[in-house]
Amino acid sequence: MYPLCIYLNILATMKSSKYVEAQELVALTKKYRQEAGKTRAQAARDMGIRQPSIFHAEESPEQSFTKLRCRMIEAYSNLKVSGPFFRIDEK
Repeated sequence: MYPLCIYLNILATMKSSKYVEAQELVALTKKYRQEAGKTRAQAARDMGIRQPSIFHAEESPEQSFTKLRCRMIEAYSNLKVSGPFFRIDEK
């Protein structure tokens, strides 16, 4: 089985792309929220959800908050997140 990957398309002058494991989204979510100067409460208001969901998206990699993590990364950075992708190979 191949790992679930999320495709990050970095929207800069020179576009580049990077594949990351779904687990890496946890750290990126928190990093970009903090860099944007937002508290968890502010992020919850921005996303239209309750604050515990922000906490779990950032601190609980075992829980499935992939869509929220992608929304937060896109809201607080210059990145576009596409995915998930699965790799399928011939046997």
